[in-house]
Amino acid sequence: MQLSLLFEDPIVRPVATTHERPNLNPQNQNSQNENLQNQNLQNQNLQNQNLQNLENPNPEPRTPNSEPRTPNSEPRTPNSEPVLLFIRHPRAKRYVLRVRDDGAVRVTIPRWGSRRGAQEFAHAERAWIDRQLRRMIANRQRPKPPELSHAELRALIARARCELPPRLRELAATHGLTVNRISIRNQRWRWGSCNRTGHICLNWRLVTMPEWVRDYVLIHELMHLKRMDHSPRFWKLVAAACPNYQEARRWLRRTDRLEA
Repeated sequence: MQLSLLFEDPIVRPVATTHERPNLNPQNQNSQNENLQNQNLQNQNLQNQNLQNLENPNPEPRTPNSEPRTPNSEPRTPNSEPVLLFIRHPRAKRYVLRVRDDGAVRVTIPRWGSRRGAQEFAHAERAWIDRQLRRMIANRQRPKPPELSHAELRALIARARCELPPRLRELAATHGLTVNRISIRNQRWRWGSCNRTGHICLNWRLVTMPEWVRDYVLIHELMHLKRMDHSPRFWKLVAAACPNYQEARRWLRRTDRLEA
């Protein structure tokens, strides 16, 4: 088991539901999977329109079209409706939402779940989905940092390998913890990760951020050596070791993804 601190924590929001009855009939599952695939193909065509609607929330009024619609005309959805892609995952334990880069919303359905339950879950989390889509639009409009040269990238990775492991071990000793292995990686979606064997992986980009934010990420991963979850008890451990962790989390959310 491995837990990770993602670049943007709220982009995935798992919520367990218990009102669905398990459906263990393989024949029914195959039929449901085919229906999900057909629905996803239709929804895929609507992704670009979803982002355009967010970029232009007040479109000019359309004039009525007097020509009759042909059977092959593309389907349209209301401007307020997000594009949902339903994916059934046999190992999923709960419904999970993920907003993709293209604006589509992937809804993971657990084995016991149903498409109806997934739709209800997405509808209940509509405000969260809209926040993520607005954030994506804002990120695209924000100027990107200058691209690093190959030499600059190598220098930063070398610096990370030199600075991050000693600091992690120093914090581990302060909190009476032992790290068995430390790796520096070029992760695109994680600031860090920790598994049950005591192996902690850190993103080299941590050396580019303020020290107090970097230390929060290191402490976050160290606390997973005590609790391999993100339960309230875990966050109490983080708060005790890093009192300003909430401010650091806000800093990470504002930064979102780092380009390099």
